[in-house]
Amino acid sequence: MKTDLTIHTELAEKILTGFIRTELHRVGITKAVLGLSGGIDSALSLYLSARSLGPENVLAVRMPYKTSAPDTLADAQTMIDDLGVQSLTVEITDMVDPLIQRFEDMDKIRAGNIMARMRMIVLYDQSAAFKGLVVGTSNKTEILLGYSTIFGDSAAALQPIGDLYKTQVRQLSRALGVPDSVTAKAPSADLWQGQTDEGDLGFTYADVDQLLYLLVDQRYRPEDLVAEGYDPQFVEEVVQRIRRNHFKRVMPPIAKLSQRTVGYDFLYLRDWGT
Repeated sequence: MKTDLTIHTELAEKILTGFIRTELHRVGITKAVLGLSGGIDSALSLYLSARSLGPENVLAVRMPYKTSAPDTLADAQTMIDDLGVQSLTVEITDMVDPLIQRFEDMDKIRAGNIMARMRMIVLYDQSAAFKGLVVGTSNKTEILLGYSTIFGDSAAALQPIGDLYKTQVRQLSRALGVPDSVTAKAPSADLWQGQTDEGDLGFTYADVDQLLYLLVDQRYRPEDLVAEGYDPQFVEEVVQRIRRNHFKRVMPPIAKLSQRTVGYDFLYLRDWGT
């Protein structure tokens, strides 16, 4: 079963730039800060933010580690120059290595999480200095699969591309003029040499986006997709990933004791009166 994930790019751009502007202005802020890795997700968030707020109101922060690929820095600089946004480079090696080196049993996953959380610390420090909200760079595929570091790259005040599957991110990025060197490269969090998203996941974004769309947007049951020809093991793995990582998509649950508990009975919008 093949589904068409093509989006109307002009309409998507209008909705997403309006979303960024509205969400910032409702809390009295007109500036945005985001981490620019040189990858496609942060690139799209950057281009949308610059179009929404004006390049002078956007701060792109590059946060390389000693093993970061040189081309990621170069691609990030190309986009900074193209858009005219403000920029800052903060090397995180000296910040994270003392903790990484403290433990003899440190592995790649733990080290990568430390890097992601240190980048979050840098972004929120610059959020205070620049007086701008942190704009996230997570797409729908990553959010559903839990392919992110909680309180790391998933930490943000708003997620403009969080309802776009990875294949749709690529489509909109090309429509907005993101450089080919960025849209064509293998997706990677750049946490260690040779690391790629699809290598970590064990399947391609093209394949999992198709399955996720049917499971989530079209509400197919897993057994229905198996009947349509999807590999049962693949379907089960994706379903379990969605279930296991639900905690990353919600605020921490609060134990209920009173008559009105935040998240249960107290559900008013933060923007009362609008």
